Amino acid sequence: MPAVQTEIAEGVRIAGRALWEQKARALLTTLGIVIGIVSVTSMFTVINGIEGEFDRSMAMIGDDALFVQSTPWIIMGDWWKYRNRPPVTEDLAPFLRERSETAQAVAPITGTGATVTRGRDEATGVGVEASTADYVETGGVEIELGRFYSDGEDRAASAVVVIGADVVEALFPAEDPIGKEVRVGGHRLEVIGTLAKRGKFLGMASADNRAIVPIDTYKRLFGSADDLAIKVRLKPDVDQADAIDELTGLTRIWRGLDALEDDDFSVNSQDQFRDLVQTMRVATYGVGLFLTALALLVGGIGVMNIMFVSVKERTREIGVRKALGATRRAILFQFLVEAVAICLVGGVIGVALAAVVAFGVNQVFTAELSGGTVALAFAICAVVGVAFGLVPAWQAARARPIEALRYE
Repeated sequence: MPAVQTEIAEGVRIAGRALWEQKARALLTTLGIVIGIVSVTSMFTVINGIEGEFDRSMAMIGDDALFVQSTPWIIMGDWWKYRNRPPVTEDLAPFLRERSETAQAVAPITGTGATVTRGRDEATGVGVEASTADYVETGGVEIELGRFYSDGEDRAASAVVVIGADVVEALFPAEDPIGKEVRVGGHRLEVIGTLAKRGKFLGMASADNRAIVPIDTYKRLFGSADDLAIKVRLKPDVDQADAIDELTGLTRIWRGLDALEDDDFSVNSQDQFRDLVQTMRVATYGVGLFLTALALLVGGIGVMNIMFVSVKERTREIGVRKALGATRRAILFQFLVEAVAICLVGGVIGVALAAVVAFGVNQVFTAELSGGTVALAFAICAVVGVAFGLVPAWQAARARPIEALRYE
């Protein structure tokens, strides 16, 4: 065992010295490895970011929530099939609340975009949501300060509003907003509550740049609330497929559709986003793996070529080491270490560049460079080093001492 340890230590030392003496050549050789590692690491970074952001975003909607709307969330293809569907109106909510056996809470939701101001301060692009007091029971609303509006305030169309964290930061950076007045789209409203900070939805739009008002207040200030969504929170342990079937049947009754007519509405769920994320994941994997395999193949061939050159240049050194008693295993290990080390240098550079890529992607979308991804990158480097360095290392290990010593 001590002999094996000595061989390993000696092999690492000699390989390190050889690489240090040929620094420029080693760095140029790693170019293909760098490209491959940047590709594979960036791919997993984006996928990890998408999956993590998806889980956080779906928690904002509520894992147990369904939405009855006139159109599906994601339309692939024939938009004209959906554009002339009749709107979903507010009176569907009490119809579903009374008849559904799977629904725990039901609330209509509509909204618009507006600027919210306080004096000279303003929050632009605010999503103004309108619903009944039942909205807080459907999930996705967490009060930070104050309270949510009551059913009585909704029926009275009271001038009250609950604002998100971005609006609070823009209009009340250093004071309590509760009880203060703001203007939403030019209309005066009293702040009665604030929402807990939530971050971005799917890594893009902020979920905190919003304001929630009673739906009757919304109709008084902004006009009618046509073509809204009905959010349904399911009871615990209810199967989502069964709930979709029930809501579809009840909405068909409410629409007055006969058995031969197609649905003129959609029951939307998180599964539509999951399918989209899965499609993005497959596409990213496909492109990423192709680019990675191509770059690693080119890089591996470059490593193999430079190792053949290295073996040729150091033939006399190999002869001397063998004459002094070095085993085939020791010579083989030495050159394998060199090949792996070259690839690991490429891995270090590639991971560093991938970190820069992840930072850039995070500015506009979402990316997450995990420890597992970094470990995978270095494991790939090691495998490429062994795979493409084995033949040159074996050639060096099989060299005959006398012939090697005579080599000029």
